[in-house]
Amino acid sequence: MSTRRGPHERISTSELTNEPGASPADTSRNAGAGSTWRKLPRSFYDRDTVQVAKALLGKYLIHLSGGAERIGRIVEVEAYLGPHDRAAHSSKGLTERTKVMFGPPGHAYVYMIYGIHHCVNVVTEQEGHASAVLLRALEPIKNVAARTQGPGLLCKAMHIDKQYNGHDLLSEDFYIAAASTAESLKIVKSPRIGVDYAGHWARRLLRFYIGGNPFVSKQRKFR
Repeated sequence: MSTRRGPHERISTSELTNEPGASPADTSRNAGAGSTWRKLPRSFYDRDTVQVAKALLGKYLIHLSGGAERIGRIVEVEAYLGPHDRAAHSSKGLTERTKVMFGPPGHAYVYMIYGIHHCVNVVTEQEGHASAVLLRALEPIKNVAARTQGPGLLCKAMHIDKQYNGHDLLSEDFYIAAASTAESLKIVKSPRIGVDYAGHWARRLLRFYIGGNPFVSKQRKFR
């Protein structure tokens, strides 16, 4: 049984991750400060979407392209729970655009907004559930010079576009990893951004971010 928490939570990343041990091949990349990267396994994504969303905070998005390794620490996300969630793309049903959301967990769902910006999501839960977590902001770690506060800016800075739609996040060139050392995070919950059309779903506290992190796109205060 889960414990109810308020708009602010302080949770260890080890409590959030709760993932099986990584194989030796997944622990070879140096994370600095005595740590190593541990690529997240499929089982990390194949569980409750809100749990995955919180667990992604503090993890590292890693993209190798054009001879460069770009790394950003995930500091802000939004959970989209499936076809019953009126803010989720999958609420429109299975379409050419949403078919990746209906697919297996641990794949990237990348789409374009306003005809110019890309957004990257992580597909969660079992195949057919059609839920995902939107990556909203990153803290630049390596070879990321542009702004990363907001999903469109994040994708531009990390060189992510539609060619990565459906990409397996257990690949060697585009994946998410955890540092081997746990850290304590202050997680803040708020309504998702830009979903006023979604009725009561617009008020659900399904946006999560690391409190006080300067790379979050928008900090909200709770009374």
